[in-house]
Amino acid sequence: MLQIYICDDEKVFRNDLKQIIGTELDLCGISFHMNEFSCGEDLIMNYENNLDKQIIFLDIEMKRKNGIEIAKEIRMKSPSALIIFVTSYSDFVFQGYEVRALNYVMKPYEKTKIIDVLHTALKDLDVTQESCILIEQRTGSIRLPYQTIQYLYSERHTVHVVTETDTHTFYGKLSDIEKQLPICFVRIHNRYIINLRYLNTLNGNTTVINGETLPVSRSCKEDLAIAYAKYMLN
Repeated sequence: MLQIYICDDEKVFRNDLKQIIGTELDLCGISFHMNEFSCGEDLIMNYENNLDKQIIFLDIEMKRKNGIEIAKEIRMKSPSALIIFVTSYSDFVFQGYEVRALNYVMKPYEKTKIIDVLHTALKDLDVTQESCILIEQRTGSIRLPYQTIQYLYSERHTVHVVTETDTHTFYGKLSDIEKQLPICFVRIHNRYIINLRYLNTLNGNTTVINGETLPVSRSCKEDLAIAYAKYMLN
């Protein structure tokens, strides 16, 4: 399981990071555990160097030991740890090279920057392969990243997975596939499940996914509206 460490002596910034990172990992279908610390000393005390999938978001300016000092101690325990610095001052960024920081994020946080940096770290850790659906076809197996899937629909005994570039078809039940999908996928009809990332318009009995109109059943309408509202708030 992916371990996320967030260390910042300001609670408001810890909360911002937790919300953005947690929401993005949930949407990607990646299982994780969040570890939160208000000082570097507590982080060092609780850091587990024997885990291979860890991302550390570390504030540089803290009241006792600063982030650079803490990062040096982490490097002694775990040379391959992925460290991402957070800071209010660009002057500190260059010090990150001393401890081979993967990247840095400036305060106040920009959601898109945090998500970009997070995905860079996930790619380095090869965690992205966990956020895929595995499709078994006669010609072999295909892994499709969840984030590329626009919607799925069933037709008799087959399921069609529509991506940004293609449609993949295999034998199966939509209800079985639904159990594997992350929270950004919502059923809108007995035959359709959509990815909220691609939802353009919600119009009562229909919805538009990347320019294509799909039906919304009466039984799914309320759940879809609630899910979409929550998604837009994140």
